[in-house]
Amino acid sequence: MKILFTAIALATCAAHAQTPAKTGPITVAQDGTGTYRTVQEAVDAVPNQSQKLVTIRIKKGTYREKLVVPTLKTHIRLVGESKDNTILTFDDHTGDAGGHNTYTSHSVLVQGNDFAAENLTFENTAGYTAGQAVALHVEADRATFTNCRMVGNQDVLFLATDHTRQYFKNCYIEGTTDFIFGASTAVFDHCTILSKKNSFITAASTPPQQTFGFVFLNCKLLADTARAKKVYLGRPWRPNARVVYINTEMGGHIAAPGWDNWKNPENEKTAYFAEYHSTGPGANPQGRVKWSYQMTAAEAKSYTLKAIFAAKEPWMPK
Repeated sequence: MKILFTAIALATCAAHAQTPAKTGPITVAQDGTGTYRTVQEAVDAVPNQSQKLVTIRIKKGTYREKLVVPTLKTHIRLVGESKDNTILTFDDHTGDAGGHNTYTSHSVLVQGNDFAAENLTFENTAGYTAGQAVALHVEADRATFTNCRMVGNQDVLFLATDHTRQYFKNCYIEGTTDFIFGASTAVFDHCTILSKKNSFITAASTPPQQTFGFVFLNCKLLADTARAKKVYLGRPWRPNARVVYINTEMGGHIAAPGWDNWKNPENEKTAYFAEYHSTGPGANPQGRVKWSYQMTAAEAKSYTLKAIFAAKEPWMPK
């Protein structure tokens, strides 16, 4: 009997050892009709350091998870069923009972390179007065977000790591203060940016040796008109911050000076804040601070995806 039990046990172990890792497509559904019920379970099931794209399809629902895509989980693609109704959310914020800070308050943290997301909402519901509360924190290189929403209040989208690259296409981003911030090179292509408070849109911390910071191409700057009537395009979180708006439509909520030095005139010597062909009632080249730049057509033409994302290892987002 003991021999028979041992044989069965060994056979069971062998069967588990032969079970292939999930390579997709994987489906997440809260009602149990998918491969997994949580997004984290699906991410955890992806083979480490995958060189093939693994697609995780997420059915409609509000997924209250503090989701982490670790460094070893590369080439993951999250695809929501609907950007408005497939929501990844949490509510950590600075000063809460958990003792969180800007770096730990995220609802979603993406560390694995070659990440992609489509048709999803990344949300932090900490509230209007909660302080720093990150919805999406990205440390990955070569990350792409298409038709996604990033919503919250202060410090919504944290692009944290220098010499990493992210591309946002047809996305919607809303917040109050410094709600697009960090050190990476990021392009926002045909995105809508909604301000919900008299404050600042960007707070870049571009390192001095990095050629590009945040680049907004053909975007729209809108406002919650009840509370956002004087909004600045950006201020330098670090002295060499680089932010550029090209062919961007700006609402009347954009303050005439456009840019702020974060109470440090020395930043005016090192930050690079520029515009080209801004339109709308918020476009005011003559009213901008003297230390900002109005680019020429030739300068603006050099801001191609190929040039921005070149680096030592070139990358062209699909």
